Amino acid sequence: MKIRKLETFTNDYVGFVRLTAEDGAIGWGQLSTYNSDITASVFHRQIAPWALGRDTADLDALVSEIPEREHKFACSYLYRAMSGLDTAIWDLHGQVEGKPVVELLGGTPGTLRAYASSMRRDITPEAEAERLLRLRDRDGFDAFKFRIGSECGHDRDEWEGRTETIVPTIRKALGSDVALLVDANSCYSPHRAIEVGQMLEANGVEHFEEPCPYWEMEQTREVTEALSLDVTGGEQDYDMQHWKRMVAMKAVDIVQPDVLYLGGMTRTLQVARMAEAAGLPCTPHAANLGLVTLFTMHLLRAIPNAGKYLEFSIEGPDYYPWQEGLFVEDPYGVTDGKVTITDRPGWGVEVSPEWLAKSRYQLSEVAA
Repeated sequence: MKIRKLETFTNDYVGFVRLTAEDGAIGWGQLSTYNSDITASVFHRQIAPWALGRDTADLDALVSEIPEREHKFACSYLYRAMSGLDTAIWDLHGQVEGKPVVELLGGTPGTLRAYASSMRRDITPEAEAERLLRLRDRDGFDAFKFRIGSECGHDRDEWEGRTETIVPTIRKALGSDVALLVDANSCYSPHRAIEVGQMLEANGVEHFEEPCPYWEMEQTREVTEALSLDVTGGEQDYDMQHWKRMVAMKAVDIVQPDVLYLGGMTRTLQVARMAEAAGLPCTPHAANLGLVTLFTMHLLRAIPNAGKYLEFSIEGPDYYPWQEGLFVEDPYGVTDGKVTITDRPGWGVEVSPEWLAKSRYQLSEVAA
């Protein structure tokens, strides 16, 4: 099936791609979130021209060729845009074959354990503990991630003493039976990260995400080698050379690719297989309730080195108002701390017509 038409529907925060094949079959994908209006411009200028008229069976070739065609623009926006093409093709194939994408990937529909993932640093330790406790009691989560340090903070905390307070506060509130994870978002130098990591270990935290500036892999490896808990990272990385080096040097204990930052499902599978060969689990980054979490659900039910849980954002309309009203039916119900991948074809979700009607529309198509 050759690609005849590529359409985007965007606002500043999120954008969807509708792919139409020459026989009229349709697949839906998503551009990466944030500045999606800019990403849509990149999509139509630098992705669509290389994809129109190509056979959708050429997906592996396409995601290899497009960065080469645009080699002077090897940047995050290119891969954020290419994700829309890749994920739309996966949906198209699922729709045509009548199978969910998870089956195309070699897995099966079913449930996945999720961890409740907080995105906030503007919250006191006491208030964070209270809302995580409510989620445990309401939705059955048994794993939780919260934020420590400050984003790219050069060893500074969000406010003085917050990190040293929030870790034991949450452990005491939730008890010893739940898994605790933290995210430092590139805050620390290796020396400080190791100090903080030892405090985390003393409180039974099992996952220490992005402790050092993510681009300083040697610094992260130093922390990984010094601590017994799992040091994790990779969400920001889209360059396969960086991934090869990260995995080869065992900079982290767990890899965390983001399907939409990395360029789509096809490239994420490449990273997962690279990690599998090195004996590393894959627990992808999926920090909002656009389609990235659904894509990750399908992935985790298919790869042999899937991590222990799915990242599941707990932020609602007060923090992420742009997530509201994206889909006809919410694909993200949580029961007993688990989410469900259905057997519906493709991604198994329908974008809301009302949302589409309010979006910015752009079209690229094969010339008549």
